[in-house]
Amino acid sequence: MHNYLKFVPFILFFIVIGCNNSTSSISPSISHITESIYAAGIVKSNNQYEVYAELNGKIETIFVKEGDTVRQGTPLFQLENNSTILTAENAQTTAFTNDYEKNMYKLLEAKNGIDLAQKKVTNDSILLQRQQNLWKQNIGSKIQLEQQELSYENAKANLKKAKVAYEDLNRLLKLTSEQSKNNLKIAEFTKHDLTIKSELDGVVYKINAKKGELTNGITPLAIIGERDFIIEFNVDELDIVKLKKGQKVIIRLDSYENQTFEAVVNFIYPMMDERKRAFRVEAVFTKAPEVLYPNLTLEANIIVNEKSNVLTIPTNYLLNDTSVILEDGSIRTIKTGFKNYNTVEILSGINANSKINLPKE
Repeated sequence: MHNYLKFVPFILFFIVIGCNNSTSSISPSISHITESIYAAGIVKSNNQYEVYAELNGKIETIFVKEGDTVRQGTPLFQLENNSTILTAENAQTTAFTNDYEKNMYKLLEAKNGIDLAQKKVTNDSILLQRQQNLWKQNIGSKIQLEQQELSYENAKANLKKAKVAYEDLNRLLKLTSEQSKNNLKIAEFTKHDLTIKSELDGVVYKINAKKGELTNGITPLAIIGERDFIIEFNVDELDIVKLKKGQKVIIRLDSYENQTFEAVVNFIYPMMDERKRAFRVEAVFTKAPEVLYPNLTLEANIIVNEKSNVLTIPTNYLLNDTSVILEDGSIRTIKTGFKNYNTVEILSGINANSKINLPKE
């Protein structure tokens, strides 16, 4: 037993030396390679949007619950805002009072003023003509003639003023009537905003509000979207030039372990997010899971290039991205092509018969 124990250290020593001297030699293989871009994203309901209140007010009624199917125009929330209601009522009263047709009597009075002024002009004209005839016969005084001429001129001026006053009043009544009607429309629209309605046919995916809470126009009250789903992810500005509509996307969802799903790039937003230094990209499923929910997280690999029957090696066998270690320990410079996380295409430097070693860490 003691002699056996003396040999154990030596056996372990030779085993360790043997392991350290062993190498993982492989030969390049002919395979299919894809160049892809990685991106993280989420699942979104198609046309998904957040519901906001246009007005501040207390939530009086919630008409729907999460999971409900709604049609465009379906009431979602009713707000309570007494000042808005009173404003609408006041606007209605003012519009009624200022209605053009209901103020025609004012124009009739102004028209009567024109008629009286016209009669005065006619009468003064006759009197002036009579005074002038008398003057020609040397009857009457010069002062009487001048007074009659002055009276006639005043009558004409008053007629002109009456006509101008009539036109001004007519324009004012029309303007006031139209303004009151427009103010009523604005007040009615504002009152209408107290009832918040769905903008589309879809599903109520989330309700953030409670009855009695005050709205602020900042926090969304609900999230609504269609039953169809899209994929949304961000692509770094360095990779965006490689993307185009119709490219295949491989999707992995945290909710579906060890499964992949297929999609295609549907839209690339043209404006970069300066904070993230990335572009928003949308894709649509061509092979989708049976069950999906908004905001599920995912990983996407966008296929930007594919090649078949090419010489490849595992990426971890590269040395400084430009060379490999041959079986005899020498270093060989190579030229590479497509590259992804696992595999790299070999264009020149080694062939299918070459043996290469795994670089030591």
